[in-house]
Amino acid sequence: MSTVITRHLERAEQSPAGIRQFFRDLRLTSFSNAIIGFCFAASGPVAVILSVGASGGLAQSQIASWIFAVFFLNGLLGIAACLYYRTPLVFFWTIPGTVLIGPALQHLSFAEVVGACYITGLLMLLLGLSGWVSVVMRLIPMPIVMAMVAGVFLQFGLDWVHAVHSDLAIAGVMTLVFIILSALPVLGRWLPPVIGALLSGIAAVWWSGEFVAPTSQSAQTALLILPQIVTPVFSWQAIAELVLPLAITVIMVQNGQGIVILRAAGHQPPVNTIAVTSGIGTMMAAIFGGSPTCLTGPTNALISSSGEKSSHYTAGVIIGLFALAFGLFAPTLTGWMLATPPAFIAALAGIALFKVLQASFASAFGGKYQLGALMCFLVTVSELAIFRIGAPFWGLVFGTLVSLAIERQDFDSTKETARADD
Repeated sequence: MSTVITRHLERAEQSPAGIRQFFRDLRLTSFSNAIIGFCFAASGPVAVILSVGASGGLAQSQIASWIFAVFFLNGLLGIAACLYYRTPLVFFWTIPGTVLIGPALQHLSFAEVVGACYITGLLMLLLGLSGWVSVVMRLIPMPIVMAMVAGVFLQFGLDWVHAVHSDLAIAGVMTLVFIILSALPVLGRWLPPVIGALLSGIAAVWWSGEFVAPTSQSAQTALLILPQIVTPVFSWQAIAELVLPLAITVIMVQNGQGIVILRAAGHQPPVNTIAVTSGIGTMMAAIFGGSPTCLTGPTNALISSSGEKSSHYTAGVIIGLFALAFGLFAPTLTGWMLATPPAFIAALAGIALFKVLQASFASAFGGKYQLGALMCFLVTVSELAIFRIGAPFWGLVFGTLVSLAIERQDFDSTKETARADD
């Protein structure tokens, strides 16, 4: 029976790495790449969680538990996957999925959102075990999916504009540093632009005197995490609104991006196992209110960008260890970040999503399915709710229907390309 269930899961090409093998493969380059990769994951993406959680009315303790879940639990999964496959397989949380949750929290309870995350995780687990991941990835055209992503990310870009306007001394400085480091690749290699924006923002906040440190007497500033278990509520409204967009975002956008990046670096990532791991991680994270798990693209790109290919997985293990520590100290870190001015969080989240938003627009409107992508984008940004189901879902539906009706030739050419590849 177990063989039938796991027959689609890819086996490791070599024996899993033990402690001795890990230290034999460890290189200084891997360690430095791991530090940069983790700093990226712990800066802008965390600001997205803080922004979504705060706007959704979550308590600081709930946000801290969310951060614990997506760091500590995904850190464990990443360490296990990297050691077993000897491939850089870092798992964190889906940023587009987290952004999708934001509007849902305006009319759904947190428990209902968590319930939808459980169903999303179960769906991804079943897809991975069945081997149907590649089939699902072909159902909805990628440009339409990316138009949905662009639509949900747009608000973060607008929030960045407002942050610069309202607090130039902080958001303006962060933006200027980001532009300088992006324009000067020599400097950008030593100090990634997003990290530079984070550090300059911290300095600007400190200089401005707008930072109010959390008081040690507050119960919400405990040093170590005491995770909060969230009892899920399974509502049809939440399931209909969130499950399909979340699953598509993880499988097609996030995991798809990570798989392409790792293949370009010479690795052979296990596609079905990645979907299964994402499903398990999503259900584990949901216990403590975390957002869905995915194979991270940017972080895996950073740790596989240089050094010996055989040592890339060691950087993934190091990032996993960093993630465990970050998750354990989530209350302290969350309290300090939430004590900063709103412009700091808004600017950091917006800057972290610049490249992703740019890539989303390019993918959505740079080739086929342009009219369907436009329809999806407009419906998504409209925040229209039909039958109390949010706009991102309807964006996918209307965008795909419009393309089927008007851009049929794009579907036909895509099928011909798929047959040629097979």
